[in-house]
Amino acid sequence: MKNLIVCSPKSLPREQLFAAAKTAVAINPFNHAPLDRLTRLMPSFRPTREHLAVVTTKYWGVKGVKLTVGFLDGAPTDLRKRILLHMNAWSSTANVKFVETKTDPQVRIARVGGEEGGYWSYVGTDITHIPKGQQTMNLEAFSMTTPESEFHRVVRHETGHTLGFPHEHMRAALVARIDPEKAIAYFMRTQGWSEDEVRAQVLTPLEEGTLMGTVADPNSIMCYQIPGEVTKDGKPIIGGKDIDPLDFSFAGSIYPKKTAKPAPKPAPKTKQAKAGKR
Repeated sequence: MKNLIVCSPKSLPREQLFAAAKTAVAINPFNHAPLDRLTRLMPSFRPTREHLAVVTTKYWGVKGVKLTVGFLDGAPTDLRKRILLHMNAWSSTANVKFVETKTDPQVRIARVGGEEGGYWSYVGTDITHIPKGQQTMNLEAFSMTTPESEFHRVVRHETGHTLGFPHEHMRAALVARIDPEKAIAYFMRTQGWSEDEVRAQVLTPLEEGTLMGTVADPNSIMCYQIPGEVTKDGKPIIGGKDIDPLDFSFAGSIYPKKTAKPAPKPAPKTKQAKAGKR
């Protein structure tokens, strides 16, 4: 478990949550809070405006998405191309495309350390609420000497967040396998997180009513690699080192590719009577 992905998706300030939810629904009406599903799962559910904002999903348009990408810290050309290549790996099955621009990019990538360092991205349509000039994704210290496996594991993971995908290990079925006390101690020791951060990033399951996938996928690129020392049965949650088949299938369902219309069949030829000789 040495290659533990440690990603903390950035959240907007509390006072922006409602506005961000309105933006998400305006961009994709299917993002609306799933009240019917939530009330079926929890008959006593009484939503507040803030609660509805939190459970609103952040996927882009149903017709697919093309997002422009900019780099804020002078990344060399070969590194920019390499990062974009891995971001576009999601386009194998999904109608998504990332293209570089120097003019008002929607996705803004930096490689800073310190308090804003690490690996992270804002989720989906939330990036539209980040002021221009501020990064929406961070890939601390990435360079051309970074192993190829890290581009698969980290860049593709963070791009998943930019497309609106939450952390897979936050599904209730996987959270239930984790021992809270062991997890708090482990992440405090290895990542320097506070107890509140561990509870937020590892121990608080997503609302099942908001999930569009079918089953929890412990091999998903969006799933943390959780070591056996923090699970209840001592068995690790393997996590994903690359986009797996279920990831590709799910991405294709959220952003379906256009199917080519079949070419019209030619009109049947009519037989013409041959003119006889006179």
